[in-house]
Amino acid sequence: MNPFDRPDKSVETQAIRAGQVRTAESEHRDPIFMTSSYVFENAAQAAARFSGQSLGNIYSRFTNPTVRTFENRLAAMEGGERCLAVSSGMAAITSLGMGLLKAGDHVVCSRSVFGNTVLLFQNFFSKFGVETSFVKLTDLNAWEEAIRPETRFLYLETPSNPLTEIVDIRALADLAHDRGCLLVVDNVFCTPALQKPLALGADLVIHSATKYLDGQGRCVGGAIVGPESLIEQQIYPFLRTGGACMSPFNAWVFLTGLETLAIRMRAHCENAMHLAHWLENRPEVTKVYYPGLHSHPQYALACEQQNGAGGVLSFEVEGGREAAWKLIDSTSMLSITANLGDVKTTITHPATTTHGRLSDQEKQAAGITEGLVRIAVGLESIDDIKKDLEPGFA
Repeated sequence: MNPFDRPDKSVETQAIRAGQVRTAESEHRDPIFMTSSYVFENAAQAAARFSGQSLGNIYSRFTNPTVRTFENRLAAMEGGERCLAVSSGMAAITSLGMGLLKAGDHVVCSRSVFGNTVLLFQNFFSKFGVETSFVKLTDLNAWEEAIRPETRFLYLETPSNPLTEIVDIRALADLAHDRGCLLVVDNVFCTPALQKPLALGADLVIHSATKYLDGQGRCVGGAIVGPESLIEQQIYPFLRTGGACMSPFNAWVFLTGLETLAIRMRAHCENAMHLAHWLENRPEVTKVYYPGLHSHPQYALACEQQNGAGGVLSFEVEGGREAAWKLIDSTSMLSITANLGDVKTTITHPATTTHGRLSDQEKQAAGITEGLVRIAVGLESIDDIKKDLEPGFA
């Protein structure tokens, strides 16, 4: 075990040192193992590897040293026993479902999740006999009432996308465990630099590594973090067979991203806080959604379970879609893209992008209005970000 994998080390140190196992070349930097397969000393060793009697590399679809380093590092940062790296954030949720669910099972999911997450549970897992109930994220009574004897897990994002709603992770974990369910938390907005759901009672953590873990919009990837037994016995077998694997090059990129994660997240939080206050004081803005504001309904909870409010905020403008699009189109520096977690500030219209494939009724239930604009605040000068928004308001 790498000594920096231990929980007594800080996230900042783990982000740089955890997970690495140097080869005989004594490299200082994490190497990239760009190979599809591995050579065995003899037939007996090959047989032992394939049967699971001995540990070691077999095939890069499910065993690769660079990917393993990323997995070990992220597991240490989240405080989990095991991490499973996959090809995207959505692949992580798919692997979760394929590993844990069977026909007749039931899932309770927050309404306030990424649009494709809703569609995955609603349109695809349902084909295999899995039912999903969607509830309001912050209503613990709704969660409790939705749980059935066949409920396998509860699924949520906190803060949510795009309204930054927050749920009490510990309270929901207690509820889930009392009813024999698992709690799965998407930690994309906060990352382990700002929030550790496992320490608050969650069973599994989901990541889109594409976002803040990379931090510069370079690669696509995902991860699941949790107990060794749960991941190794139930979810890893699907990855090994299903093939939703992370490439070694992408894993190496994410490793370099993790090294600056804590520093970047502090800077994202600082810029987002400035922008949220500025937007809250603009007459053209009717409401700002950001956990760092005292006006946020879960402000106290955010202060309790997070180390920062994050880099994503949303706000409502009068005039619906026309006004929102006009504001977005008037920017010249901000990137009009639905991705987030980049050093470059991004701006999007959730009702027609990230949640565009939801029905009008589903959007309404999730609070996604036509006048809602989401900004993932980057690391440019906050003054330049505000100046870039000025023409749209004018």
